[in-house]
Amino acid sequence: MKIHIDHRTCIGSGQCTLTAPTVFTQDDDGYAALVPDGSQTAPPRQVTQAALSCPVQAIAVRNDPPDA
Repeated sequence: MKIHIDHRTCIGSGQCTLTAPTVFTQDDDGYAALVPDGSQTAPPRQVTQAALSCPVQAIAVRNDPPDA
């Protein structure tokens, strides 16, 4: 799973951190950031819900196929 945060779009609402706190955090300025290795342990559904909860759609989630 690949998670991308568009930092130019993020407004720091914190919805992602409320929805998936093991994946998302907020930086010193209050904008979304990824918890190191957080995406490795979070349920994909929770990450998708966090992306959907972003009011400005600053989070993109891509599910990569498993290595063949």
